[in-house]
Amino acid sequence: MSNKSQPLITVVGAGISGLYVTYCLTELYGVPGENICIVADYLPGDQSPTGYTSPWAGGVWSCISPDDKNVMWYDRFTYENLPTLSEKLLDFYKGKDAEWLGLARRPSTELWDYQPPKAKINSLSQYLEEYKVLSKEELAKFKPEGAQFGIAFNSWNFNCPVFIVNLANFLKQKHNVRFLKQKLTHIAQAKSFANKASKTDNGTHVVFNCTGLGSKKLSGVADHNLYPTRGQVAVISAPHIAESCLRYGKDYVTYIIPRPGKVHELVLGGFLQVDNWNAQDTSKEETDDILKRTTTLLPKIGNPENLPILKIAAGLRPSRYGGPRVEKEIKEESEHLVVVHNYGASGYGYQSGLGMAFKAVSLAFDKQRPSKL
Repeated sequence: MSNKSQPLITVVGAGISGLYVTYCLTELYGVPGENICIVADYLPGDQSPTGYTSPWAGGVWSCISPDDKNVMWYDRFTYENLPTLSEKLLDFYKGKDAEWLGLARRPSTELWDYQPPKAKINSLSQYLEEYKVLSKEELAKFKPEGAQFGIAFNSWNFNCPVFIVNLANFLKQKHNVRFLKQKLTHIAQAKSFANKASKTDNGTHVVFNCTGLGSKKLSGVADHNLYPTRGQVAVISAPHIAESCLRYGKDYVTYIIPRPGKVHELVLGGFLQVDNWNAQDTSKEETDDILKRTTTLLPKIGNPENLPILKIAAGLRPSRYGGPRVEKEIKEESEHLVVVHNYGASGYGYQSGLGMAFKAVSLAFDKQRPSKL
């Protein structure tokens, strides 16, 4: 795509969804960063449990996403293309390693108290590295008893608040993408923001709406299918834990996620509380429950009474009835304003988000590329 044919682009939202979109634009589609402006209420480095989901995520590529055909494709695309993303960032940040970057490989074990959907497992078995189905004897070792199915594989773990800062700096420093902290009340306002360094403009303005839960109240979108799914976690220091472990029940999920980095943080969770907007407060009862469940699942974490707790936090996942929305919309009859919606990934934004972003960018430019890039 020649520079002369490039549209101006505004990405609304600077969480992982917006950053993945900008990565796809610059690295996979060759859009000059000078044509891109990211505008958001919060930018990487900020903290807000109610308004900025991405820094609070557990951060692991897991099987928590549904067996929807589109989502399974998003998951696979992300898993298969994270190696390239990691390589590009580490090549840019000379002398740094995966632990510093906040994106590193870890082994993972995932268990179900029921038989998971066959379509989901069949899909996972086709591409997960070091994939293995656990035997009945291996399942029986986990407490409490009752695990019906389990797999092990080589996963990707994120140190979310660190990774989004490093990805944002890569986009700013390598590609000259503009980041602007500004609250929008209507999606059409995005058209007024452009990267002042832009040298090309073909008369079209493309807006990527990556506002997550913000799309519920953002005028011009007002998606009432969005709802929060509250989670609470305990973050402890655990340098002796190097693998992830997740267990899915009928009405719960327990997860143990080691974060990359020298601090050796271990994220313990969690809860899936539908339509609960309270991320300002944490509950001691919920914390105690999390510590009990996680240390039962993986006893080598330690005694729940004596764990070195670093932080107790809550956050809101941007869930959506009907699943994620990745859709192109022409907002003006002249077709000079195109909006591509990309939100609603609930608790699987890091693991589905690169695939969602690639599809969103493909919709904007009306063309596809193979998933192996």
